[in-house]
Amino acid sequence: MTEQGTPPAASRRPGGPRRDAVRVPGDGPPGAEARIRRRVLKAALLTVAALPVAAAVWIGVTGVFARSELVAAQRDLEALRQPAMSAQSSHFARQRLAAVRSAAVHAARAHRLSSGPAWYTAALLPVAGEPLSTVRGAASAADRLAGEVLTPLAGALPAAAPDGHGGGMAKALMGLRQYAPRLVRAAQVTAEVRADVHRLPGTTWLSAADRARDRLARQLDRLAPVMTDVSVAARVLPPMLGAQGERHYFLAFQNIAEARGTGGVPGAFAVLRADRGRLSFERFGNNTEMSTVDADLDLGPDFTARYQGDAPTRVWANSNMSPHFPYAARIWAAAWRKHTGERVDGVLAVDPVTLSRFLQVTGPARTADGTELTAANVVDLTERTSYARYGDLTRRKAFFVEAARAAAGRLMAAADDARTLPGLLLAAHGAERDGRLKVWSAHAQEQQLLASRPYAGTLPDTPGPFAGLVVNNAAGSKLDYYLDRSLAWQAEGDGCAAGDRPVTATVTLANRAPAAGLPSYVTLREDHPPYRTRPGDNRLLVSYYAGVGATLTGAELDGRPAMLSPGVERGHSVFTLDLELPARSRRTLVLHLLEPHADRTPTLLRQPLVTPVRTVLKPGGACHA
Repeated sequence: MTEQGTPPAASRRPGGPRRDAVRVPGDGPPGAEARIRRRVLKAALLTVAALPVAAAVWIGVTGVFARSELVAAQRDLEALRQPAMSAQSSHFARQRLAAVRSAAVHAARAHRLSSGPAWYTAALLPVAGEPLSTVRGAASAADRLAGEVLTPLAGALPAAAPDGHGGGMAKALMGLRQYAPRLVRAAQVTAEVRADVHRLPGTTWLSAADRARDRLARQLDRLAPVMTDVSVAARVLPPMLGAQGERHYFLAFQNIAEARGTGGVPGAFAVLRADRGRLSFERFGNNTEMSTVDADLDLGPDFTARYQGDAPTRVWANSNMSPHFPYAARIWAAAWRKHTGERVDGVLAVDPVTLSRFLQVTGPARTADGTELTAANVVDLTERTSYARYGDLTRRKAFFVEAARAAAGRLMAAADDARTLPGLLLAAHGAERDGRLKVWSAHAQEQQLLASRPYAGTLPDTPGPFAGLVVNNAAGSKLDYYLDRSLAWQAEGDGCAAGDRPVTATVTLANRAPAAGLPSYVTLREDHPPYRTRPGDNRLLVSYYAGVGATLTGAELDGRPAMLSPGVERGHSVFTLDLELPARSRRTLVLHLLEPHADRTPTLLRQPLVTPVRTVLKPGGACHA
């Protein structure tokens, strides 16, 4: 038996339920539950209040680390600029690739550090988040550039053999074919990153972020066209260099002492053969050989209407009066076929400044008579000194051919050397950027890719503000060696009339030729003017190329009203003045125009002569009708 009122043994086991341990709501002291709720709410509010502080601390710490990673990436890329790193040995090729990969790793870390919920949310805040958005965008851009652009570029060029020889151009051709898809993709990525960076906030409360964004935008503005050139080259160079069969090209050497629309009058020429990346010259000649050849070519009614008085398809010296290089290239190709029966696959044009760039890489060349051609003297020697040295016309023309042959020989040897090939490619890029190296392909698909690049020498036919100064020597002299040119373009005010905007274009031309002491061939006046001239006086056809649909409202020459001949070329309005330019004189032509869509900086047409044209462009604000 059990005692009365004693609970069963099972209920007394350790941890067993006890009725007096259970607290029923409402049984506790008054206000206890409210105090608990207040404590929970206070803790929650403190946690919420602490989140922005924690996020700010997190952004600050990760921002410091991200900046450190970006600086490390920049150091890796700066190492690539060292002269040794541009060498094409296998050792430096490995070092170059390692530097690029290291930069890619650092840039990827910077991108990760500036990502995440805290950065994303803070960047969305009005005003306060703008610099964070800029930093995030810059880190993302660096990550993509290092990983998707520089890495494929680092391995595109072949490493040299121990002696530097062994088919540098041929190996480069193989590399281009192998890397072409990656290079095309790298150009696309560069364009995308450039657009993304330009969309980032440009002006925020953090000036350091603004400066970094502006610096990156400028670098991308320079890089994007280069990458587009690389992309086009990766697609067109393999077939153009004979990867799919032997190719032949007509190469014209332009004499820029006598101005023509594409640069200078065509003088010496050569025929270049390309076979699986191996380049060689088949023959050389001069303009005398081509002077009587009729190209028998129809370039359309607009071309005929503008140039019919100068007979560019029949007169070799006038074949490139238009600044649109494909016109000249087609004339030269057709004339060569008419002369020899041979069809060329394309046309190239260079000038002495281009040869100077190449000789800076290859070293001096020497002609048969012992004359040394260097980067420092080739322009002066071919454009000025030779006229005084060789009084006989036949001997002088032979010298030009010999000079072209000597420079070409050095160029071919350097193209076969992988150590000098990168320098040649950089020299070629500089020449095409300045409009001094021009390329045209007779193959439609290749020409379509080339047409948008500067080295195509294409006069664009798209609407928009445009400014171009083109001079053609009308005297038959070689006085354009002494010609200075300047062009100032200014949009007036911020208003428009019927969609057109007033524009003032000021052209200044100066003839630095001495009044005495020049060879008679240099001061020749083949135009036989009806007025008296002195040796050194020059005559130019000065053409101003305005935008599509532009109109001329007035013009002054040296402050007096002037009448200009209107014309149209590839849609552009063109206004031409026949100008006498005496020795040691300066003339100023002012044109007043109405330009459609002149609310931004105009596209600039640069004619490459001995002395580059000086330009000043002053666009207006938004055009409000």
